[in-house]
Amino acid sequence: MEALAIHGVDIVFGVPGESYLAALDALHDAKNHIRFITCRQEGGAANMAEAYGKLTGRPGICFVTRGPGATNASIGVHTAFQDSTPMILFIGQVARGQIEREAFQEVDYRRMFQPLAKWAAEIDDARRIPELVSQAFHRATAGRPGPVVLALPEDMLAESVETADAGPYTRVEAHPGATDMARLGELLAAARRPLMIVGGGGWTSRAVADIEAFAAANDLPVGASFRCQDLFDNTHRNYVGDVAIGINPALAKRVQEADLLLAVGPRLGEMTTSGYTLVSVPVPKQMLVHVHPGAEELGRVYQATLPINSGMAPFAAAAKALKPNSPAPWINWTAAARADYLAHIAPRPSKAKLNLSEIVISLRDRLPPNAIVTNGAGNYAGWVNRFYQYRKFRTQLGPTSGAMGYGLPAAIAAKAVHPDRTVVCFAGDGCFLMTGQELATAAQHDLPVIVIVVNNAMYGTIRMHQEREYPERVIATDLVNPDFAAYARAFGAHGETVETTAEFAPAFDRALAAGRTALIELRVGPDSITPNAGLVEIRKAALAKRR
Repeated sequence: MEALAIHGVDIVFGVPGESYLAALDALHDAKNHIRFITCRQEGGAANMAEAYGKLTGRPGICFVTRGPGATNASIGVHTAFQDSTPMILFIGQVARGQIEREAFQEVDYRRMFQPLAKWAAEIDDARRIPELVSQAFHRATAGRPGPVVLALPEDMLAESVETADAGPYTRVEAHPGATDMARLGELLAAARRPLMIVGGGGWTSRAVADIEAFAAANDLPVGASFRCQDLFDNTHRNYVGDVAIGINPALAKRVQEADLLLAVGPRLGEMTTSGYTLVSVPVPKQMLVHVHPGAEELGRVYQATLPINSGMAPFAAAAKALKPNSPAPWINWTAAARADYLAHIAPRPSKAKLNLSEIVISLRDRLPPNAIVTNGAGNYAGWVNRFYQYRKFRTQLGPTSGAMGYGLPAAIAAKAVHPDRTVVCFAGDGCFLMTGQELATAAQHDLPVIVIVVNNAMYGTIRMHQEREYPERVIATDLVNPDFAAYARAFGAHGETVETTAEFAPAFDRALAAGRTALIELRVGPDSITPNAGLVEIRKAALAKRR
């Protein structure tokens, strides 16, 4: 606990366990400067730590017990890995004399987490705690950020030793070279249809401001990779939409037609490239400048014209300092892309009583720019990604890993970090009940968030794919749900049910005024499966294709 304090830890998320009782006891003495947020399931605790890492840029800290505690927490570790989020998971472990006997709840966490984390280790000697905890913080934040796992044998935690403290960690990141930036300037000068895509981890508010200044000076169209829309002001005249699931077809066409792609931060994975179709593997048709903090990522899938190993802040500062292309020859290209984006986020007509596009648009008009919006995974998130406009850095928390159940824990973590800001969580009915018990955590720790549950009584994403691939052969995707508003009230939260578009605004105002956690259940039908088509249309199209 002293080591954590040295490295600036102020919040620990976790579920208590007998395997790390000594660490918990030490937290009793540290409780004035390290807050322990007791969660109801380790998956929720790990997601909270991951969200903390996203929001702050500092490693989110999670403590769990061995065996089922660690396996429950693994989902948050995987999310942190795919989302490039700094995080450290501490796991209580069996005593050292019991290792390799399959003792109670024993797992070798170094082997278990090897493919899920940047580094997994075990502290066998209490004298090495300062050294290995320091290494954990450095590994979690250096280069491409990510999760680290440290196992703590319970007898080691109870030892008394003398050892020297380490100092606070220093974040290590690469900087772009002068040759790289000169070459980037040459490629920009030769371009006629450039497009910049921002994404990935390791960003700061300064880096975001600098990359916006670079884009404005060069009049570059800018898209954001999957669930990274808060890395560029969506109301900025250069923002042209998210390059992700459900991409605007007009934007997808522009990605393919671009003569220069400047990818700053994203890995250019499956979601950003529409299954590796927008950018050809291994050699793109477009000239590609790929900027990434992890050297191992450059050239992994795509051979870039100019790979640049750099942290986001150093690159953004160097890009801002480049002599701008002014007037840019692609002004009309940028303006047309912006017009396409604005048309794409206009409300969609709906035959349903409750129009999700209008509800999300009403929120973007009424929430303050610094409000934090979270979501898990599911088709419901398509409306948030498409129609909400993120205006400030770190106002979006969503898992690029596609992990369900993320939204509520992330919202709770956001409220713990920023108690003065409005925090709104979107969840589907299936998504919400994966971590819905964390409403108890919000109540216990007085972290009032607003939860919007989109209830269509099914695992909607899977049903959509089921109807596309196996029309009229529905199995396993129907859900029988509780009264979500009543469920929320059982935890002491404010709960309401909304069935029409007109009912939403006053219900949301009451939720804001409640002064405690609130949940609004939106009851929708099967037509609300995507912004463009309902299940009936998807099924009909699939059947027609088979004839």
